Amino acid sequence: MSVLMTLRVTGDPTAIEKLGADNGALFEGVIADASSRGLISHHFYGNKNEVLVVDEWPDEASFQAFFEHSGAQIQEMMASAGVTMQPTPEFWRHLEVGDDVG
Repeated sequence: MSVLMTLRVTGDPTAIEKLGADNGALFEGVIADASSRGLISHHFYGNKNEVLVVDEWPDEASFQAFFEHSGAQIQEMMASAGVTMQPTPEFWRHLEVGDDVG
């Protein structure tokens, strides 16, 4: 069963959006690498001063392999968007409680 990976950092969400708009090829390269390693879905979310990344992966090991390969590039991207803290991924497994929607 797949896992969700969340990564939450303090930073300016508009800076992430601008970075994506100005450097689309960079983001596409990272996504291509992630997809080749099993990425199922990927989304950025933001509030006033935080950025949340939510990915779905087949398992934790697939994400870890990707992050070992592209982690430095991701940290560079985050730093250029004003993120100053070390991102720490968290993993979540689906709970079967019978109330899923969608």
